[in-house]
Amino acid sequence: MMSAQDGAQVQCSMTLEQLNSSGQTTRRQVMRKASILLGRNEFQELILRLHDGKVHQNYSVKDFKLFTKFVREGKCTIRLLPSNTQILLSNCPPAQLSAFLKTLTIKHQAGQGTKPMSDREKFKAGLPRSFEAISPLQQKDIQKVNELRAKANPNMGLSDRTNRTSTSTTGGKQVKRARADCNFSPVKANPSKKPVLSLPSSKLNKEQAAVLSAVLSGRNVFFTGSAGTGKSFLLKRIIGSLPPKSTYATASTGVAACHIGGTTLHSFAGIGSGSAPLDQCIELAQRPGVLQHWTSCRHLIIDEVSMVEAQYFDKLESVARSVRRSTEPFGGIQLIMCGDFLQLPPVSKGKDKAKFCFQSRSWRKVIQVNMELTEVRRQTDQSFISLLQAVRVGRVTEEVTSRLLHSSYHNIERDGILATRLCTHKDDVELTNQSKLQQLPGAARVFEALDSDPALEKTIDAHSPVSRELQLKVGAQVMLTKNLDVARGLVNGARGVVVSFDTQKHGYPRVRFLCGVTEVMKPERWVFKSGGGVHLSRQQLPLKLAWAISIHKSQGMTLDCVEISLARVFESGQAYVALSRARSLEGLRVMDFDPSVVRADPDVLQFYKRMRKERLLMQASMDDFMGQNKENCF
Repeated sequence: MMSAQDGAQVQCSMTLEQLNSSGQTTRRQVMRKASILLGRNEFQELILRLHDGKVHQNYSVKDFKLFTKFVREGKCTIRLLPSNTQILLSNCPPAQLSAFLKTLTIKHQAGQGTKPMSDREKFKAGLPRSFEAISPLQQKDIQKVNELRAKANPNMGLSDRTNRTSTSTTGGKQVKRARADCNFSPVKANPSKKPVLSLPSSKLNKEQAAVLSAVLSGRNVFFTGSAGTGKSFLLKRIIGSLPPKSTYATASTGVAACHIGGTTLHSFAGIGSGSAPLDQCIELAQRPGVLQHWTSCRHLIIDEVSMVEAQYFDKLESVARSVRRSTEPFGGIQLIMCGDFLQLPPVSKGKDKAKFCFQSRSWRKVIQVNMELTEVRRQTDQSFISLLQAVRVGRVTEEVTSRLLHSSYHNIERDGILATRLCTHKDDVELTNQSKLQQLPGAARVFEALDSDPALEKTIDAHSPVSRELQLKVGAQVMLTKNLDVARGLVNGARGVVVSFDTQKHGYPRVRFLCGVTEVMKPERWVFKSGGGVHLSRQQLPLKLAWAISIHKSQGMTLDCVEISLARVFESGQAYVALSRARSLEGLRVMDFDPSVVRADPDVLQFYKRMRKERLLMQASMDDFMGQNKENCF
């Protein structure tokens, strides 16, 4: 049988309903743990097989309606026509569910050109009953659907763009859903309105697939990697592969939490700074709302774990065991942690240097697998990648110094788009952006955000990558704060300049980007969770002023043209974080470079050295085991 990751199967909770002609439920069956598998019968007809672990039920897929508004939360309804059977899916891993629905809709539409067999023909064929799981989506399926669409609308071209709303397939009718509510857009019943399809290209590489496999096997995993190795991309895939009800996505900072659609680790834990005595922390964790987090959590994800202090990590581990009444490490919760200890360290309190969480008493007891991503995806120039790797470990050779000093002469401004200055202190960022905006002629246009709960403005500010109020003028240097269209270069961190304002009533800004695209920017929505598990959102233009940005706020971004002053670097790893934001050396200008600012923490270097040694030993023992197994086969 194929894996759930291939799009044929979903593990979930399920409710099966039989409806009467008025749409009322006449019979209901609830399955807490079940699977739904897409396959074909002996006549090559699409079949949905429902299985609750004891018996299976088969349903023919001739025509259906999909209700996909809550796919991102692992929920969906499939209504089978004309039998009026309704399948309500919940607690599905969102990525599995999206892949399953895409496979279902495309396989169904690809089969529309085939004439169905009559009951008489089936009877005469005399074939024995059979069921086979469907094959993964292939290019021939995509090609067939595109051909059917082209026949339905001969004028459709490759340049047709996707509508910026997701749609639920509802037979002959379509109900539009706001794009922020859903990350899956199934095939519409009317193929003439849909653009040309293609197979998804964002596949995991071998290293990323190995991490995902370790997570799905239930191990406690820490994975790391240098900047640009796809840690955030992989983390989102992991979140999408786990059941939503028992999975809590957290990060050490609000902005990092927003990137993965989660909450801060402090909000989840509910123990404040963790500086109180253990008994008091346990009491805090047993408050209503907070206790529910701890008891329902089976998978805890922590992003940017390099900024989590050792003492706080130990407190969390003790609280987890106490509150969950379990002697297992971390109370039996599966931990999935991600970060690069050679980037941003934990914040020190007072004079004492803060300890990294790998230096905590409980780290080795809790973490079962340490894994490292080594394939850099952000940069493509191998010599620049080598330069960054040297800086990452604090090794500055004469060649590295020479190349970075020479970069101060790089002329990286183009088409009215200036270099973004990366600053070590956020006060410098505010001053620079406001003064540069004021120097531009004319009055500023003000764009106010629409928050789901204005009373929680401070909480939303801490999580959101965009501000509550955005002031813009023609000539304002701006940066995109969300991936809008990766294929066209409209990605988080893309640089641009405001060239005009739309003449429509909202007067949205028209931005020319360095990638060559000029686009009117319209509001986007960011959704994240507050401490009580409530979903909060902010709707705002996906832009921020970009004459300057802080190194902390640039985490996860890829910048086209960036100017860096490293004179005020105050933390180990900060110079590396700044330099590694650049897409290329040609788009980077380093001012006043001093090799002494490039530092890597010796404790971190020792940790990584030990981690790699253990991995090599593990690999060697695995190779020996595989070799012995081969010998035993003969």
